[in-house]
Amino acid sequence: MEMTVDPIDLRLLDDWQRDLPLVPRPFARMGDTLGCGEAEVLKRLDRMQAVGRISRVGATFAPNTISASTLAAVAAPPDRIESVAEIIGAQPGVNHSYLRENEWNLWFVATGPDRAHVDRVLHDIGRKTGLRVLDLRLVRPFNVDLGFRLTGTPGRPVTPRKVRPEVLEPGDRRLMQVLSQGLDMVPCPYQRVAEQLGRSEAEVLDRLAVLQEAGILGRLGVIVRHRALGWRANAMVVWDISSDRIDRAGPVLAAHSGVTLCYERRPVADAWPYRLYCMIHARSRDEALGVLNKAAALPDLEGVKHLALFSSRCFKQTGALISTKGTAAA
Repeated sequence: MEMTVDPIDLRLLDDWQRDLPLVPRPFARMGDTLGCGEAEVLKRLDRMQAVGRISRVGATFAPNTISASTLAAVAAPPDRIESVAEIIGAQPGVNHSYLRENEWNLWFVATGPDRAHVDRVLHDIGRKTGLRVLDLRLVRPFNVDLGFRLTGTPGRPVTPRKVRPEVLEPGDRRLMQVLSQGLDMVPCPYQRVAEQLGRSEAEVLDRLAVLQEAGILGRLGVIVRHRALGWRANAMVVWDISSDRIDRAGPVLAAHSGVTLCYERRPVADAWPYRLYCMIHARSRDEALGVLNKAAALPDLEGVKHLALFSSRCFKQTGALISTKGTAAA
């Protein structure tokens, strides 16, 4: 189904998925660029959030730097999908949960301030559901940006920054948690963040600039809900490739047109042999399969066994859990 989007809304969605201005009035800067003014930008973003076209205006972060995370899955019997998904979604730190076309059908991302928190979440889900939980830990990312232009036209190239966790300071977890949850739709959102944290607006802006330059703040901007915007044929593709081939295949797959995420994860020997993962977001199943077929024909992937796990339902999509202490000292 083709989704009709107002031209100014489309520019907000296309041009501001990253690089939200780090200035006291970012929405005024965006309005100047779009020629519609600050109040109009706020009204449009507020409306798109209310109807579910965007989840928030906020941040994503380099994985396993300021917090811990893992991809996990369970094989829920068909008559228990709803109840198991409810148990998974209720766990603190589960920020994405999807039903996918596979025996391992409920997939989710567990996040937390440290690995011990993630381990507890996985343990609790296994205990409460009585199901085995696959823990598919990240080995290395090739592309985890997930921003892409809805028009399909080329955008600004994303230049990955080297991640430098040594710049982290006390208080950064609290700041990143607020950014993960999303900015308030007000003229001075960073001032609102500063008030929540008992800091100055200038200090907040300075820290965000440092964290962005250090590659920890991966993306700050409009976080879209792809399914609500017509990108409903979303497939996680897993590749059964030997570890010695991933050095070449990973970057090539990450750069392939139509691939929106790409990373290496640990396999589970007796249940899940796949090491290389990518996401394809498309408007139709045929379109997604077309991207996959071209990827599978790349010399570095030719002949590699793979599976396409299309998502059929989204149960949860929120920001990551970085701190469990709210606004207490972190």
